Amino acid sequence: ISGYSLVVQARDSGTPPLSSSVTVNVDISDVNDNSPVFTPANYTAVIQENKPVGTSILQLVVTDKDSFHNGPPFTFTILTGNEEEEFTLDPHGVLRSAVIFKHMVSTEYVLCVQAKDSGKPQQVSHTYVQVRVIEESIHKPTAIPLEIFIVTMEDDFPGGVIGKIHATDQDVYDVLTYTLKSEQKSLFKVNSHDGKIIALGGLDNGKYILNVSVSDGRFQVPIDVVVHVEQLLQEMLQNTVTIRFENVSPEDFVGLHMHGFRRTLRNAVLSQKQDSLHIISIQPVAGSSQLDMLFAVQMHSGGFYKPAYLIQKLTNARRHLENVIRISAILEKNCSGLDCQEQHCEQSLSIDSHSLMTYSTARISFVCPRFYRNVRCMC
Repeated sequence: ISGYSLVVQARDSGTPPLSSSVTVNVDISDVNDNSPVFTPANYTAVIQENKPVGTSILQLVVTDKDSFHNGPPFTFTILTGNEEEEFTLDPHGVLRSAVIFKHMVSTEYVLCVQAKDSGKPQQVSHTYVQVRVIEESIHKPTAIPLEIFIVTMEDDFPGGVIGKIHATDQDVYDVLTYTLKSEQKSLFKVNSHDGKIIALGGLDNGKYILNVSVSDGRFQVPIDVVVHVEQLLQEMLQNTVTIRFENVSPEDFVGLHMHGFRRTLRNAVLSQKQDSLHIISIQPVAGSSQLDMLFAVQMHSGGFYKPAYLIQKLTNARRHLENVIRISAILEKNCSGLDCQEQHCEQSLSIDSHSLMTYSTARISFVCPRFYRNVRCMC
């Protein structure tokens, strides 16, 4: 308990008795009676041979139950095990290499480390750190090529995480880092620790090939990353058709079905090879396991096919489409929940280009804007 607040009353012996009160605050000052505590109590760590001087090996974690002026900052000292000065310990408790270790020279070191707090008198505690020297990396990292598709409204891409590189290494203790060539950093960034790819705002329509690599500290391996950016035209939204799938997640659709379904869909609805199929967005149906996919088809001449024409084509080809994935419904208008006579309703779509949805797998990522469907009766 760091303090008490007392109310003290004085009462005289007169008739009637008179009194007054005063508040007395009692602060309990802390004495330095707790030693620093290492978490965990002892440490084990590894370092690969031939790592450069200054390589971080371990971060010591120390706490103290005393008040702040009797706790940190802590003073760290290596008491034993560092007679040849192979290690250094900085004021923040980071243990680093001071030499280039060789596995053939020594395979293990045991250090006794002391932590001293800032109180008066100072309290100390000790921990033991076992450091094993292992052979340097012998396996190159392996990474899966990544293809990213971004759909955005005209000149209105806000930027964000668009995918993640998946890389592995057979060397158990290797730490992988990711880098992007500097000339592309004005458009994209790659998180050096987890491989997430970030696109900055204002991407233009087109194809981008990123020069990304992954390194384990010894081997550096290039990764094929291709980004396709497609900008939507406002006219597309008036000519969209929705295909609703049954029992499929967005990630499964992107990773398992999208390429095959796109190819089958092209064969079903395109009248000429020069026509263009545009997948505008995919989005889960709220409260269900269904998934909506919006698409439109642009004619070679520049206009768009009307939804009624596309629905007729889809209906005729539905059996072939369902060889790829089960279809729940083909929607142009959705009067669900509305009491519209003869199902006469008007549907409008709106796109929130600043609310992007990213569906990623190891090999493919699909980034698209969120959409909203508004329906009203035309009775």
